[in-house]
Amino acid sequence: MEKTLCTLAAVIFLGGILDAALTDDPTTPISPSFSNTTTAASASSADRPAPTAARTKSSTVRDKHLEGEGQDKRLDCPPLGLESLRVDDSQIQASSYQATGLGPHRGRLNIQSGIEDGDLYDGAWCAEHKDRHQWLEVDAIHLTLFTGVILQGRNSIWSWDWVHTYKVQLSNDSVSWKSCMNGTEEAIFEGNQDPETPVLGLLPVPTVARFIRINPQTWYTNGSVCLRAEVLGCRVHDPTETHSEQEPGSQDGLDFRQHNYTEMRKLMKSVTEECPDITRVYTIGKSYEGLKLYVMEISDNPGKHELGEPEFRYVAGMHGNEALGRELVLNLMQYMCREYKKGNQRVVRLVTETRIHLLPSMNPDGYEEAYKKGSELAGWADGRFTFQGIDLNHNFPDLNTIMWDAELIAEDKYKVPNHYIPMPEYYTKEDAMVAPVTRAVINWMQEIPFVLSANLHGGELVVTYPYDCTRDWVPKEDTPTADNAFFRWLATVYASTNRVMSNPNRRHCHYEDFQAHNNIINGGAWHTVPGSMNDFSYLHNNCFEVTVELSCDKFPHVSELPVEWENNKESLLIYMEQVHRGLKGVVRDKATKRGIPDAIIKVEDHEHDIRSAADGDYWRLLNPGDYKVVVWTPGYYPSTRQCRVGSEPRATICDFALTRTPVQRLKEIRAKGGRIPQDVELRVRALRLRKLRASTKVLNQRREGQQRARRARAARRA
Repeated sequence: MEKTLCTLAAVIFLGGILDAALTDDPTTPISPSFSNTTTAASASSADRPAPTAARTKSSTVRDKHLEGEGQDKRLDCPPLGLESLRVDDSQIQASSYQATGLGPHRGRLNIQSGIEDGDLYDGAWCAEHKDRHQWLEVDAIHLTLFTGVILQGRNSIWSWDWVHTYKVQLSNDSVSWKSCMNGTEEAIFEGNQDPETPVLGLLPVPTVARFIRINPQTWYTNGSVCLRAEVLGCRVHDPTETHSEQEPGSQDGLDFRQHNYTEMRKLMKSVTEECPDITRVYTIGKSYEGLKLYVMEISDNPGKHELGEPEFRYVAGMHGNEALGRELVLNLMQYMCREYKKGNQRVVRLVTETRIHLLPSMNPDGYEEAYKKGSELAGWADGRFTFQGIDLNHNFPDLNTIMWDAELIAEDKYKVPNHYIPMPEYYTKEDAMVAPVTRAVINWMQEIPFVLSANLHGGELVVTYPYDCTRDWVPKEDTPTADNAFFRWLATVYASTNRVMSNPNRRHCHYEDFQAHNNIINGGAWHTVPGSMNDFSYLHNNCFEVTVELSCDKFPHVSELPVEWENNKESLLIYMEQVHRGLKGVVRDKATKRGIPDAIIKVEDHEHDIRSAADGDYWRLLNPGDYKVVVWTPGYYPSTRQCRVGSEPRATICDFALTRTPVQRLKEIRAKGGRIPQDVELRVRALRLRKLRASTKVLNQRREGQQRARRARAARRA
């Protein structure tokens, strides 16, 4: 990890001061390099726009808004890691606590509580007593230049608790304490006015110490002394340490930083310039605010679907404030480009045998909102939704209920379509509450025959698999698909190779013990999600998709990114390789040898079929075993084959040649009053898609016209 500016400042001014820090004086102020002010600025990175910070209550302190070169250097120090769990439970102590579930280990920024108050996993540290002698203490383990504190209230459905004002105390031995001073007075920091908004308080004088205490002074009138916190600080050199621990990181030399929209475009452009033969950047649409949805394609023949080559996608940033997936996808682009050029055989094989599509930001409007506040000040939900307030994870058509309702009234449920289910008519209307980015992604799914996908989220450590929606929308219930065994395999592949998920000694992120399920769970068994992209991909297309919750911290600080890349690198690669499992082949007309599109591929005893793509090629993801496969389409006789799937990560080729039904036979069927089989569902599906595209075009033109008018009015006013 690179030394930050404040660390360098500490080194410059420590000298003999550090010796004093190790004697009777409990703390060491580093005053020459900082002005005696608190600053409005982001807690996460000096190059971000600055939100409003907490102010110390003192007549000698003024608020200053510093940006660019003049921005306060105290903000260069990263969080210690209460939110990211880098700080262990054993490093957090408290004066008292109401119950185990409200102990000091729960005083972590953005930690979430369970449904019930009073259990083992409540939403804050809460002191047992309501007085000014309560404190939450953090042991940084090493000498640290403390620069600030971020505070939140209690996360709870039922209780309202937060701290209005607080003091900060520091120590080198946890025995002798010195209050943070504002000139000649004790600094009083402003805390929260609600339970969820994070508020930053910068120390007037950054101070070197090992321990820090947050000492509440006033709190919500009808509440208790409760808080969640993060501490900002830079580790400094300690001459008494005989050996120094190596900071965790990555040797891959990637661009580890938070990329806003402009920086993301620049990075993607730089990757295409570095590897023009295997990359292509294209757009699939725009957000409500007009930001383009950029996709990076990685293939040995970019821009073209190759017969028999499966299509894979990673989608990140569905929730704009869940930023880790965005950075991992950008890192993956760089990594694959560089490793391909080095001749890394694993990467070369992926590039030459797979067409890979990477969408780093599905909700760019939401991300920009979270980015402006910064990684620690965006809170739990700022930027989650689109500009219109839509949660994209509930914005796709609920095809599950359509299928289950049809099964209830059908005389033979096996005749109810179990794939390629058309979206409902209402969803195609201009007034439907469907986000522009959702419309764009659905259209993208129709244009490319995706086989496998993962939807990258944040805020937990678990991999979920369909169905996400439960029958009758019950709050939670295990709701497996016909391909439950393979979905469990996919989820296990990612979870078992993820460094953090696979660590048996890790603690829970919030309140759920996913380790009891080997860090995978059926989506419906966790909580019902009607209208999820995972379920839609499975029921409307041929694509299998899981959701990966990448980190307890939705928006990790930039200092965490190298470690997070190493935590997920192997998982990202091995998951892509699973697209080559099962069966694949081409369905052709026996006479003309041409591929037959939309032929139905049915695996016996599997109640989920798939279709062949436009060129007649298909991919059926399956676990090892022997399968009876039937292929049919209107106008042809069905064809049946026995196909074996091996355990090696290489798909078994199982081609089909269909014989067209003779015209004479069709005449005989009609003469007897029979009906020629028609693929009605396919026709309805195509019709609804055309309607969706038409309404999307109208809405886009209307929105672009409104934006042009706003810009014109703004220009006239200027």
